[in-house]
Amino acid sequence: MKRSERRKKKNKGLRNFLIVTALILSVGIVYAVTQYYSGLSLAKEGMENEDETLFEEFEGADPQFGEINVLLLGSDSRGDEDARADTLMIAHYNQTSHQMKLVSIMRDTYVDIPDHGYHKINAAFSIGGPELVRKTIKENFDVDIHSYAIVDFTGFSKIVDVIAPDGIEVDIPYAMSHGIGMTLQPGEQVLNGEQLLGYVRFRHDIQSDFGRVERQQEALSKLKEQAVSIHSIMNLPKLLGVVEPYINTNVDSRTILTIGKGLLIGKSEKIETLRIPVENSFEDKRVAAGAVLSIDFEKNKQALQQFLSTEEETATTELDKADSLETKE
Repeated sequence: MKRSERRKKKNKGLRNFLIVTALILSVGIVYAVTQYYSGLSLAKEGMENEDETLFEEFEGADPQFGEINVLLLGSDSRGDEDARADTLMIAHYNQTSHQMKLVSIMRDTYVDIPDHGYHKINAAFSIGGPELVRKTIKENFDVDIHSYAIVDFTGFSKIVDVIAPDGIEVDIPYAMSHGIGMTLQPGEQVLNGEQLLGYVRFRHDIQSDFGRVERQQEALSKLKEQAVSIHSIMNLPKLLGVVEPYINTNVDSRTILTIGKGLLIGKSEKIETLRIPVENSFEDKRVAAGAVLSIDFEKNKQALQQFLSTEEETATTELDKADSLETKE
């Protein structure tokens, strides 16, 4: 065979490869766009048009050493309370270890809100939005918050149904019905999005608000496990479309993609969790604002900083590497 003929065949093969690759990419782009708008359409079903809430400018510091602290605020707006944050969490992500940690701060924690005196910590949101919550956390626990995300829980059920279309399995300790518009029977149950929302919203708990916080952390951990499945990765564009109308955030797209990629390819299977106040560091008190949790600030500050510390994550990562080497040997 002549050299020119071989070159023609080689060029033809390369051309065919490029055409097939272009077709695959085109199909992928069309699929992603279609899925995104499908999710957006799903999210907007039943939504009312509301003006975007304006907050004081958020002045969170830039993340350092690959560690990001995102303030998560959730509103359980059922008409019986004002705009106070019903759920207050700190999501901590380390870009080196790909470790995700989740801190729940009890909404009745009695803290010093800068320039406003002592109140329940969830009052900071209604007074000054996420920026005042950031200042309050810095003032009381000396922890820097870099970004925030306000989650409208009316979209929670739709998000769950996209991530876990077959439902999420939970072990319900006792019948739950009051205030959630349904009855959840005790025992192991597979819950769809609407039912899981009822599960995490239920307030009339034997453990009071502590039980509700535990269920919220449990639900988020199980959703994270589902999110790394092939099904969820394929539905990622649709999920982004579903989530968008229900989240008000200053986290840029690049950071979201970095965290998402890290969670998908990272080896960490579970989200580590912490509750503030920690055990044996608080007492129930009654003040003018009602029942509050009066906490030992030094003990809780130390616990929170230690939980979020790089040293702890580095030590865990080194142990994982050592275990991996021993297994190979």
